[in-house]
Amino acid sequence: MGRAYQNKKLSIAKTSDANSRVYSKYSREIYVCAKTGGVEIDGNLALRSLVDRAKKDQVPAHVIEKAIDKAKGGGGENFAIARYEGFGPGNCMVIIDCLTDNPNRTFGDVRVCFTKTNCKIGTQGSVSHMFDHIAIFVFDGDDEEAVLDTLMNADVDVTDIENEDGKITVFVPHTEYFKAKQSLVDALGEIEFDVHEIQFIPQNTIEISSDDMEDFERFIDMLDSLDDVQNIYHNADICYP
Repeated sequence: MGRAYQNKKLSIAKTSDANSRVYSKYSREIYVCAKTGGVEIDGNLALRSLVDRAKKDQVPAHVIEKAIDKAKGGGGENFAIARYEGFGPGNCMVIIDCLTDNPNRTFGDVRVCFTKTNCKIGTQGSVSHMFDHIAIFVFDGDDEEAVLDTLMNADVDVTDIENEDGKITVFVPHTEYFKAKQSLVDALGEIEFDVHEIQFIPQNTIEISSDDMEDFERFIDMLDSLDDVQNIYHNADICYP
């Protein structure tokens, strides 16, 4: 599987409000997670993992607390998950995950990103079958055999495991995210995960030509600037000089 996961999303945030966009995306996701699964971090594994990722991405504590407090109120917005697929510049495949309180608005906004860069939005399933929906864990270590034994003893279906430059990378089906993470923590103690999330990993990549690179960057930048967009996954092979 290599290092394809490193290309799972590309954020080209060049403006001064880049941090606030990151905070806003996390705030919305934390709110939805807490509202649907409970506001107690110890009792909501999805929320706990999300908060850990937010802290790692340097989201301020007051942003996290405000989102959870908002969920405690029981009212507020009703966000739904929306996923869009299509073909971006250079015919790369793209998956866009959104949280929206107005699907018609969000679809219109996403479609504009496609049309303004001469791309084509597709139907559900048009490209997702060319991606693997995988949970990924990256942490310090050098004994992948011991890690593999730990996970197999816990009856976790390990898709792949790598050991490179003092980092172990574990790939498991997305449905086994929590079981795998808990097994690793139980066996190895508190782990400082570099990555612990569910992603769409492309089965194949496509090189973006220099002629298409400007449109590609503009396309991703436009999507990234939308408040409703949470994650962007693609199979573009980006090689910067």
